[in-house]
Amino acid sequence: MSHTAEIIAVGTELLLGNIANTNAQEISESLSTLGINVFWHTVVGDNPIRLKEALDIARRRADILITTGGLGPTYDDLTKQTICEVFGKPLVLHRDILEEIREFYEGTVHAPMPENNTQQAELPAGCVIFENPVGTAPGCAFEQDGVHVLMLPGPPHEMRTMLRRHALPYLRALSSEIIVSHDVMTFGMGESFVDQLLHQKMAAMSNPTLATYAKPFEVRLRATAKARSQEAAEAMLAPVVEEVRAVLGPVVYGVDVSGLAECCFAHLLRRGLTLATAESCTGGLVAEQITALPGASKIYRGGVVSYWTSVKQGMLGVPQEILDADGPVSEPCARAMAEGARRITGADLAVSVTGVAGPEPDERGVPVGIVYIGLATPDGVFCRCVDTGKRQRSLLQGLAANHAFDVVRRYLTGLPIKL
Repeated sequence: MSHTAEIIAVGTELLLGNIANTNAQEISESLSTLGINVFWHTVVGDNPIRLKEALDIARRRADILITTGGLGPTYDDLTKQTICEVFGKPLVLHRDILEEIREFYEGTVHAPMPENNTQQAELPAGCVIFENPVGTAPGCAFEQDGVHVLMLPGPPHEMRTMLRRHALPYLRALSSEIIVSHDVMTFGMGESFVDQLLHQKMAAMSNPTLATYAKPFEVRLRATAKARSQEAAEAMLAPVVEEVRAVLGPVVYGVDVSGLAECCFAHLLRRGLTLATAESCTGGLVAEQITALPGASKIYRGGVVSYWTSVKQGMLGVPQEILDADGPVSEPCARAMAEGARRITGADLAVSVTGVAGPEPDERGVPVGIVYIGLATPDGVFCRCVDTGKRQRSLLQGLAANHAFDVVRRYLTGLPIKL
């Protein structure tokens, strides 16, 4: 049986934008692995009338309702009371839970339990209780008239713990199918071009499915299959992933990887090679992304952020005649920066980035968005020039960093450096 879920987040602070609704994202991701369809996300303030209206709508269109928030001890924590009113369930005081809450205050807070915490020990009659080892608000689940209702706390660390320990096992018993997805990561081709090449196939698919998602600097294609087992879903997905690789070719850089930095890290580690960086307009972003990966010290030697031309000349050894004749934003400079970084660090490979991040053209009139990527290798020095366009500074820097990793990736896999 296929189940349909609605996630209802309760909290006025969510509506005001004071905090982001990360709970709904995490729950949706978890439910997808169980084969449970999430069709609606609802956010309601701490208002019992509006929450009742949301529950009345949700119970007519979904057979699994998951709420987060409103399980605390204060006057506006009314999720349980409202749900029980809507579903006709009485609240029952659990004295063992009440005693656990008292012990929590005495042992952790070193203070008597406020009496309003008593309502946290009141739960719907006949429910399955979800213990909360990291907080005072237990959750619960019950089934009424064919609808399963699960109540989870609002604080993300409490919700996450309860979701994994209790809610997912409860839900797993309801579903006979699972959903498996694989993300095919691409760089170097816009979403519209990717869609044009794959549109006919994507439109004809039902299970498995294929969809494009534009990220800030690249395009992700998500292939998803629903089946009764992991093995069956994987068998359905394998030909889809292979066809995407065949159609898009070298713009596909990996499957189920976090980004180009992780892709390069894996290639470097596999081949036992080291990397260094020399950056100007990216301000150390390339180095930041590679060193954010666990084990980066195995492949990353170091780098130089050379914003001033004097640093390019003094530390990286860029010849003054290149800076005078071609300027700091040029192919000769990018090549010399990469060579200098490779020389001073002793790395096998060194990638450089120099460009104009704006908001105005540089002193030589090089337009905003022009970026040169240099790569020094045992086989010679390579360069790519890209026009990222006049865009927000952080987006330009992110795109330039991705180009740097793509140049490294293409060299390591024997692909042409230039797009």
